[in-house]
Amino acid sequence: MTIRRLLIANRGEIAVRVARTAREMGIGTVAVFAAADADALHVQQADLAMPLGAGTVAETYLSAARLLEAARASGADAVHPGYGFLSESDAFARAVAAAGLIWVGPPPGAMEKMGTKLGARALMEKAGVPVVPGSRAGVTDDAGLKAEARRLGFPLLVKASAGGGGKGMSRVDRAEDLPAALAEGRRLAEAAFGDGTVYLERLLEGCRHVEFQVFGDSRGRVVHLFERECSVQRRHQKIVEETPSAALTLALRDAMGRAAVAAAQAVGYVGAGTVEFLVAPDGAFFFLEMNTRLQVEHGITETTLGCDLVRAQLDVAAGAPLPEPWVRGEIASRGHAIELRLYAEDPVHFLPRSGHLLVYREPSGPGIRIDAGVDEGRRVGLEYDPLLAKLIVGAETREAAIARAQRAVAEWVVLGVETNLPTLSAVLASPEFRSGRYSTDLVAGLASSSGRGVPDAAWIAAALAASASPAGPAGRAPASSGGEPWDGATGWRLGA
Repeated sequence: MTIRRLLIANRGEIAVRVARTAREMGIGTVAVFAAADADALHVQQADLAMPLGAGTVAETYLSAARLLEAARASGADAVHPGYGFLSESDAFARAVAAAGLIWVGPPPGAMEKMGTKLGARALMEKAGVPVVPGSRAGVTDDAGLKAEARRLGFPLLVKASAGGGGKGMSRVDRAEDLPAALAEGRRLAEAAFGDGTVYLERLLEGCRHVEFQVFGDSRGRVVHLFERECSVQRRHQKIVEETPSAALTLALRDAMGRAAVAAAQAVGYVGAGTVEFLVAPDGAFFFLEMNTRLQVEHGITETTLGCDLVRAQLDVAAGAPLPEPWVRGEIASRGHAIELRLYAEDPVHFLPRSGHLLVYREPSGPGIRIDAGVDEGRRVGLEYDPLLAKLIVGAETREAAIARAQRAVAEWVVLGVETNLPTLSAVLASPEFRSGRYSTDLVAGLASSSGRGVPDAAWIAAALAASASPAGPAGRAPASSGGEPWDGATGWRLGA
């Protein structure tokens, strides 16, 4: 098979990133966009752009019918789902195949088996992969889950069976708090994934979150491409990742890699995927979930291995075998890489923020890569995930990578929208992160230090904006200019 024109069923930085590799391979690219995204960066960088119309996310980027119509109308012969949206929908994958298109992802059957955490847990137990103690399969009602909570003991996590990204997940320390947590978890899971099923998992404290990149081909061969440390999280969602992990010995890396491959083989996996584990302080590890798609943090693996995972996805989807060096175990990780995610959010409470990117300046230099879905002047709304861009740094050692990341974060200028840059700076400067001895509790311990004051650059920009205002001496926009009273810089307000 040959892919000639690829429809990217996504938006933002992942759509831009996939398009770049496709362009290098001589593959035509088709972007899709909701009405509000008509001038978005991913639209500008594609060869062809197809509108999905107006409406909610469910009516645009989550509409399989509209996406398939865009593929048909554009002449695309393949679909890459990116991550998020429909990337882990086995129903969408089946619909793509039924339309005669190449699906750049794993077989729908493998997605279905790993599509819910409850189903994946049962499958992994059967395959001999250790799992975190949790509620038994089939127990989803309040009475049954209360009994399971008594059996497991507190603290516990309420988790959504479908989806990921920490949505629908909450910590429960007392039995009296469980009913409210179950209700809230179901509500959030239903809203995010269309499936309100939740279950319980014992909360293992002081653990590390380590995932393994796996890759399979249609010949039944599966390999792992080493690990990524993902323990720096807020609201159960990753914000800083690195590879290799300082938590793994050679023996532990080998054992977890073999378990990751066994997990992928158990479902007949093809393409790129990630098997996620918790690593306890004593070195015991437990299966968390499998992501049947490319991960946000794939860039650090590319940096240390010198490969292009999107290219490998497209090759395997077209029927090519895995690269022979991968199969023979001849690929080696070199140096150290760190990824930092830039989110439009308040850096203290981590709530999404909106606005216009009045100034956006990316860092540059040796060993620095930026995967961005925005540019200067762009409106940032609340309709989608608040991820704006990713900074990926590579260096010969972990210490050098941290120093490079600190320099790059200090050079990253983002004005007009509040971001988590202070949080990222605090993580990089923290003794725990610098030592390599940290856990998923790291960010919670830094919360008080990450909410720093407004930087001088913001005050200078505000002063310049005020001085450039069309307002007259009294601070009110002249009537002849057609301005409004709130365009002035006097703080005028209605009713004052």
